[in-house]
Amino acid sequence: MASERLSVVVTRRLPEEIEARMAELFDVTLNESDVPFSRAQLAEAMQRADVLVPTLNDRIDQALLAQAGERLRLIANYGAGVDHIDVATARQRGILVSNTPGVLSDDTADMAMALIIAVTRRLPEGQAIMQSGEWGGWSPMALLGGRISGRKLGILGMGRVGQALARRAKCFGMEIHYHNRRRLHPDIEAETGATYWESLDQMVSRVDVLSINCPHTPSTFHLMNARRLKLMKPDAVIINTSRGEVIDENALTRMLRAGELAGAGLDVFEHGTEANPRLRAMPNVVLLPHMGSATREARREMGEKVLLNIQTFADGHRPPDLVVPSLA
Repeated sequence: MASERLSVVVTRRLPEEIEARMAELFDVTLNESDVPFSRAQLAEAMQRADVLVPTLNDRIDQALLAQAGERLRLIANYGAGVDHIDVATARQRGILVSNTPGVLSDDTADMAMALIIAVTRRLPEGQAIMQSGEWGGWSPMALLGGRISGRKLGILGMGRVGQALARRAKCFGMEIHYHNRRRLHPDIEAETGATYWESLDQMVSRVDVLSINCPHTPSTFHLMNARRLKLMKPDAVIINTSRGEVIDENALTRMLRAGELAGAGLDVFEHGTEANPRLRAMPNVVLLPHMGSATREARREMGEKVLLNIQTFADGHRPPDLVVPSLA
Protein backbone atom coordinates (compact mmCIF):
# COMPACT_ATOMS: atom_id res chain seq x y z
CA MET A 1 0.00 0.00 0.00
CA ALA A 2 2.99 2.29 0.36
CA SER A 3 3.10 2.88 -3.42
CA GLU A 4 -0.12 4.91 -3.48
CA ARG A 5 -1.86 7.36 -1.21
CA LEU A 6 -4.64 5.88 0.89
CA SER A 7 -8.13 7.29 0.60
CA VAL A 8 -9.10 8.49 4.09
CA VAL A 9 -12.48 9.88 5.17
CA VAL A 10 -12.74 11.78 8.46
CA THR A 11 -16.23 12.18 9.90
CA ARG A 12 -15.68 15.25 12.15
CA ARG A 13 -13.36 18.25 12.39
CA LEU A 14 -10.03 17.48 14.06
CA PRO A 15 -7.29 19.85 15.28
CA GLU A 16 -6.01 21.95 12.40
CA GLU A 17 -2.46 20.61 12.57
CA ILE A 18 -3.75 17.01 12.44
CA GLU A 19 -5.92 17.72 9.40
CA ALA A 20 -3.01 19.44 7.67
CA ARG A 21 -0.72 16.47 8.28
CA MET A 22 -3.38 14.06 7.01
CA ALA A 23 -3.69 16.09 3.81
CA GLU A 24 0.07 15.81 3.32
CA LEU A 25 0.17 12.05 3.80
CA PHE A 26 -3.11 10.78 2.38
CA ASP A 27 -5.90 11.46 -0.09
CA VAL A 28 -8.13 12.77 2.69
CA THR A 29 -11.75 13.93 2.71
CA LEU A 30 -12.45 16.21 5.67
CA ASN A 31 -15.77 17.20 7.17
CA GLU A 32 -15.50 20.99 6.86
CA SER A 33 -18.99 21.58 8.29
CA ASP A 34 -18.39 19.41 11.38
CA VAL A 35 -22.02 18.24 11.12
CA PRO A 36 -22.23 14.57 12.20
CA PHE A 37 -22.51 12.12 9.31
CA SER A 38 -25.90 10.61 8.64
CA ARG A 39 -26.12 6.85 8.31
CA ALA A 40 -26.28 7.23 4.53
CA GLN A 41 -23.15 9.39 4.52
CA LEU A 42 -21.31 6.85 6.64
CA ALA A 43 -22.31 4.06 4.26
CA GLU A 44 -21.13 6.10 1.26
CA ALA A 45 -17.79 6.85 2.94
CA MET A 46 -17.27 3.20 3.81
CA GLN A 47 -17.93 2.20 0.21
CA ARG A 48 -15.19 4.39 -1.27
CA ALA A 49 -12.50 4.79 1.40
CA ASP A 50 -9.48 2.69 2.35
CA VAL A 51 -9.59 4.12 5.85
CA LEU A 52 -12.47 5.59 7.85
CA VAL A 53 -11.75 7.89 10.82
CA PRO A 54 -14.97 7.96 12.91
CA THR A 55 -15.75 9.31 16.36
CA LEU A 56 -17.97 8.03 19.15
CA ASN A 57 -21.03 9.63 17.49
CA ASP A 58 -20.72 7.29 14.48
CA ARG A 59 -22.48 4.00 15.22
CA ILE A 60 -20.92 1.42 12.94
CA ASP A 61 -22.95 -1.74 13.39
CA GLN A 62 -23.26 -5.03 11.54
CA ALA A 63 -25.75 -3.68 9.00
CA LEU A 64 -23.54 -0.73 8.13
CA LEU A 65 -20.44 -2.89 7.86
CA ALA A 66 -22.32 -5.11 5.40
CA GLN A 67 -22.42 -2.10 3.05
CA ALA A 68 -18.67 -1.44 3.24
CA GLY A 69 -16.76 -1.51 -0.01
CA GLU A 70 -13.90 -3.84 -0.84
CA ARG A 71 -11.40 -1.03 -0.31
CA LEU A 72 -12.17 -0.40 3.35
CA ARG A 73 -9.50 -2.13 5.42
CA LEU A 74 -9.04 0.07 8.48
CA ILE A 75 -11.35 1.95 10.84
CA ALA A 76 -9.00 4.28 12.72
CA ASN A 77 -11.25 5.44 15.53
CA TYR A 78 -10.64 8.91 16.94
CA GLY A 79 -11.16 7.97 20.57
CA ALA A 80 -10.34 5.26 23.08
CA GLY A 81 -13.79 3.70 23.44
CA VAL A 82 -15.00 1.46 20.62
CA ASP A 83 -18.42 0.38 21.93
CA HIS A 84 -19.98 2.22 18.96
CA ILE A 85 -18.18 -0.12 16.52
CA ASP A 86 -19.00 -3.79 15.93
CA VAL A 87 -15.35 -4.81 16.14
CA ALA A 88 -16.01 -8.55 15.76
CA THR A 89 -18.00 -8.13 12.55
CA ALA A 90 -15.39 -5.72 11.18
CA ARG A 91 -12.62 -8.25 11.72
CA GLN A 92 -14.72 -11.01 10.14
CA ARG A 93 -14.91 -8.83 7.04
CA GLY A 94 -11.15 -8.25 7.07
CA ILE A 95 -11.40 -4.70 8.44
CA LEU A 96 -8.99 -3.74 11.21
CA VAL A 97 -10.05 -1.38 14.00
CA SER A 98 -7.66 0.87 15.92
CA ASN A 99 -8.24 3.40 18.70
CA THR A 100 -6.37 6.03 20.72
CA PRO A 101 -5.76 4.66 24.22
CA GLY A 102 -3.66 6.21 26.94
CA VAL A 103 -3.86 9.89 26.00
CA LEU A 104 -7.15 10.70 27.75
CA SER A 105 -6.48 9.25 31.18
CA ASP A 106 -5.17 12.32 33.00
CA ASP A 107 -7.74 14.70 31.54
CA THR A 108 -10.65 12.39 32.33
CA ALA A 109 -9.33 11.79 35.84
CA ASP A 110 -9.06 15.57 36.33
CA MET A 111 -12.72 15.91 35.36
CA ALA A 112 -13.79 13.10 37.68
CA MET A 113 -11.96 14.82 40.54
CA ALA A 114 -13.55 18.14 39.59
CA LEU A 115 -17.01 16.56 39.71
CA ILE A 116 -16.32 15.01 43.11
CA ILE A 117 -15.42 18.44 44.46
CA ALA A 118 -18.28 20.19 42.67
CA VAL A 119 -20.94 17.84 44.05
CA THR A 120 -19.63 17.46 47.59
CA ARG A 121 -18.90 21.20 48.03
CA ARG A 122 -22.09 22.36 46.20
CA LEU A 123 -20.22 24.57 43.73
CA PRO A 124 -23.04 24.86 41.13
CA GLU A 125 -25.47 26.05 43.82
CA GLY A 126 -23.04 28.75 44.88
CA GLN A 127 -22.47 29.83 41.30
CA ALA A 128 -26.23 30.00 40.67
CA ILE A 129 -26.68 32.34 43.64
CA MET A 130 -23.88 34.61 42.42
CA GLN A 131 -25.21 34.68 38.86
CA SER A 132 -28.70 35.53 40.08
CA GLY A 133 -27.41 38.51 42.06
CA GLU A 134 -29.24 37.26 45.15
CA TRP A 135 -26.27 36.67 47.44
CA GLY A 136 -26.91 38.39 50.76
CA GLY A 137 -23.46 37.88 52.22
CA TRP A 138 -21.60 35.24 54.16
CA SER A 139 -23.53 33.10 56.63
CA PRO A 140 -22.15 30.42 58.98
CA MET A 141 -24.69 27.80 57.86
CA ALA A 142 -25.08 28.65 54.17
CA LEU A 143 -24.31 26.07 51.48
CA LEU A 144 -22.61 23.62 53.79
CA GLY A 145 -20.96 20.81 51.87
CA GLY A 146 -18.78 17.94 52.99
CA ARG A 147 -15.04 17.62 53.52
CA ILE A 148 -13.34 15.43 50.90
CA SER A 149 -10.42 14.34 53.06
CA GLY A 150 -11.14 11.08 54.84
CA ARG A 151 -13.98 10.04 52.54
CA LYS A 152 -13.99 6.58 51.00
CA LEU A 153 -13.75 6.67 47.21
CA GLY A 154 -14.87 3.56 45.33
CA ILE A 155 -13.54 3.24 41.79
CA LEU A 156 -15.47 0.94 39.48
CA GLY A 157 -12.95 0.07 36.77
CA MET A 158 -9.30 0.46 37.75
CA GLY A 159 -7.77 0.90 34.30
CA ARG A 160 -5.69 3.87 33.20
CA VAL A 161 -8.34 6.45 34.15
CA GLY A 162 -9.21 4.76 37.42
CA GLN A 163 -5.57 4.61 38.47
CA ALA A 164 -5.02 8.26 37.51
CA LEU A 165 -8.07 9.22 39.60
CA ALA A 166 -6.80 7.15 42.53
CA ARG A 167 -3.50 9.05 42.53
CA ARG A 168 -5.31 12.39 42.54
CA ALA A 169 -7.81 11.40 45.21
CA LYS A 170 -5.03 10.06 47.42
CA CYS A 171 -3.44 13.53 47.37
CA PHE A 172 -6.76 14.94 48.63
CA GLY A 173 -6.68 12.55 51.56
CA MET A 174 -9.36 10.20 50.29
CA GLU A 175 -9.35 6.49 51.13
CA ILE A 176 -9.18 4.51 47.88
CA HIS A 177 -11.16 1.35 47.15
CA TYR A 178 -11.69 -0.36 43.82
CA HIS A 179 -13.48 -3.15 42.00
CA ASN A 180 -12.07 -4.52 38.76
CA ARG A 181 -12.34 -7.61 36.60
CA ARG A 182 -8.86 -8.53 37.78
CA ARG A 183 -6.96 -7.49 40.85
CA LEU A 184 -4.08 -5.13 40.15
CA HIS A 185 -0.41 -5.85 40.79
CA PRO A 186 0.55 -5.25 44.44
CA ASP A 187 2.94 -2.48 43.35
CA ILE A 188 0.07 -0.50 41.82
CA GLU A 189 -2.08 -1.05 44.90
CA ALA A 190 0.77 0.19 47.08
CA GLU A 191 1.36 3.26 44.90
CA THR A 192 -2.30 4.28 44.86
CA GLY A 193 -3.08 3.08 48.38
CA ALA A 194 -6.02 1.17 46.93
CA THR A 195 -7.96 -1.65 48.56
CA TYR A 196 -9.39 -4.31 46.24
CA TRP A 197 -12.97 -5.56 46.59
CA GLU A 198 -13.88 -8.77 44.79
CA SER A 199 -17.54 -8.05 45.52
CA LEU A 200 -18.91 -4.90 43.88
CA ASP A 201 -21.98 -5.07 46.11
CA GLN A 202 -19.87 -4.94 49.24
CA MET A 203 -17.77 -2.06 47.96
CA VAL A 204 -20.64 0.19 46.87
CA SER A 205 -22.38 -0.29 50.22
CA ARG A 206 -19.37 1.10 52.08
CA VAL A 207 -18.01 4.01 50.02
CA ASP A 208 -18.92 7.68 50.26
CA VAL A 209 -18.17 8.45 46.62
CA LEU A 210 -18.50 6.00 43.73
CA SER A 211 -16.73 6.84 40.46
CA ILE A 212 -17.64 4.94 37.30
CA ASN A 213 -14.52 4.36 35.18
CA CYS A 214 -15.28 1.15 33.29
CA PRO A 215 -16.15 0.83 29.58
CA HIS A 216 -19.59 0.01 28.22
CA THR A 217 -19.79 -3.66 27.26
CA PRO A 218 -22.66 -6.17 27.38
CA SER A 219 -21.46 -7.21 30.85
CA THR A 220 -21.34 -3.63 32.21
CA PHE A 221 -24.69 -2.43 30.82
CA HIS A 222 -26.71 -1.24 33.86
CA LEU A 223 -24.04 -2.66 36.13
CA MET A 224 -25.25 0.02 38.53
CA ASN A 225 -28.89 -1.03 38.38
CA ALA A 226 -31.68 -0.17 40.81
CA ARG A 227 -30.79 -2.99 43.19
CA ARG A 228 -27.12 -2.05 43.37
CA LEU A 229 -27.80 1.69 43.62
CA LYS A 230 -29.98 0.98 46.65
CA LEU A 231 -26.98 -0.60 48.36
CA MET A 232 -25.26 2.79 48.44
CA LYS A 233 -25.39 4.96 51.57
CA PRO A 234 -27.99 7.77 51.49
CA ASP A 235 -25.23 10.36 51.94
CA ALA A 236 -23.09 8.93 49.12
CA VAL A 237 -22.59 10.53 45.71
CA ILE A 238 -22.00 8.92 42.32
CA ILE A 239 -19.71 10.22 39.56
CA ASN A 240 -19.65 9.04 35.94
CA THR A 241 -17.08 10.16 33.36
CA SER A 242 -17.01 6.86 31.47
CA ARG A 243 -20.16 5.62 29.72
CA GLY A 244 -23.74 6.49 30.57
CA GLU A 245 -25.05 3.00 29.87
CA VAL A 246 -23.29 1.62 32.95
CA ILE A 247 -25.89 3.32 35.20
CA ASP A 248 -29.66 2.79 35.08
CA GLU A 249 -30.37 6.50 34.69
CA ASN A 250 -34.07 6.27 35.51
CA ALA A 251 -33.34 4.39 38.73
CA LEU A 252 -30.65 6.92 39.63
CA THR A 253 -33.06 9.80 39.02
CA ARG A 254 -35.73 8.24 41.24
CA MET A 255 -33.27 7.73 44.09
CA LEU A 256 -31.92 11.28 43.86
CA ARG A 257 -35.44 12.71 43.90
CA ALA A 258 -36.33 10.55 46.90
CA GLY A 259 -33.24 11.65 48.83
CA GLU A 260 -31.81 8.13 48.80
CA LEU A 261 -28.55 9.46 47.36
CA ALA A 262 -26.87 12.75 48.21
CA GLY A 263 -25.86 13.78 44.71
CA ALA A 264 -24.40 12.93 41.32
CA GLY A 265 -21.88 14.32 38.86
CA LEU A 266 -22.48 13.09 35.31
CA ASP A 267 -20.42 13.79 32.21
CA VAL A 268 -22.10 11.03 30.18
CA PHE A 269 -25.67 9.81 29.84
CA GLU A 270 -27.44 6.56 29.07
CA HIS A 271 -29.13 7.92 25.95
CA GLY A 272 -26.34 9.94 24.37
CA THR A 273 -27.16 13.64 24.42
CA GLU A 274 -30.59 13.09 26.03
CA ALA A 275 -30.12 13.40 29.78
CA ASN A 276 -33.14 12.62 31.90
CA PRO A 277 -34.89 16.04 32.07
CA ARG A 278 -35.68 15.59 35.77
CA LEU A 279 -31.95 15.59 36.51
CA ARG A 280 -31.59 19.17 35.24
CA ALA A 281 -33.86 20.52 37.97
CA MET A 282 -31.92 18.97 40.86
CA PRO A 283 -29.52 21.28 42.71
CA ASN A 284 -27.45 18.32 43.93
CA VAL A 285 -26.70 17.08 40.40
CA VAL A 286 -23.91 18.42 38.20
CA LEU A 287 -24.36 17.71 34.46
CA LEU A 288 -21.62 18.24 31.87
CA PRO A 289 -21.71 17.72 28.06
CA HIS A 290 -19.12 14.91 27.83
CA MET A 291 -16.17 17.20 28.58
CA GLY A 292 -13.95 14.62 30.29
CA SER A 293 -11.27 14.53 27.60
CA ALA A 294 -11.88 18.01 26.19
CA THR A 295 -8.42 19.54 26.33
CA ARG A 296 -6.41 20.85 23.40
CA GLU A 297 -3.57 18.55 24.38
CA ALA A 298 -5.74 15.43 24.41
CA ARG A 299 -7.36 16.18 21.06
CA ARG A 300 -3.98 16.75 19.44
CA GLU A 301 -2.49 13.57 20.94
CA MET A 302 -5.54 11.58 19.83
CA GLY A 303 -4.99 12.85 16.30
CA GLU A 304 -1.33 11.92 16.43
CA LYS A 305 -2.25 8.37 17.39
CA VAL A 306 -4.74 8.17 14.51
CA LEU A 307 -2.01 9.35 12.13
CA LEU A 308 0.43 6.77 13.45
CA ASN A 309 -2.11 3.97 13.16
CA ILE A 310 -2.95 4.87 9.56
CA GLN A 311 0.67 5.40 8.48
CA THR A 312 1.78 2.13 10.06
CA PHE A 313 -1.06 0.35 8.25
CA ALA A 314 -0.11 2.09 4.99
CA ASP A 315 3.43 0.79 5.41
CA GLY A 316 2.09 -2.75 5.58
CA HIS A 317 2.38 -3.26 9.32
CA ARG A 318 -0.01 -3.89 12.20
CA PRO A 319 -1.37 -0.61 13.65
CA PRO A 320 0.11 -0.13 17.13
CA ASP A 321 -3.32 0.47 18.69
CA LEU A 322 -5.13 -2.43 17.07
CA VAL A 323 -8.33 -3.40 18.92
CA VAL A 324 -8.74 -7.13 19.55
CA PRO A 325 -12.42 -8.19 19.19
CA SER A 326 -12.55 -10.34 22.30
CA LEU A 327 -11.35 -7.41 24.40
CA ALA A 328 -13.39 -4.70 22.67
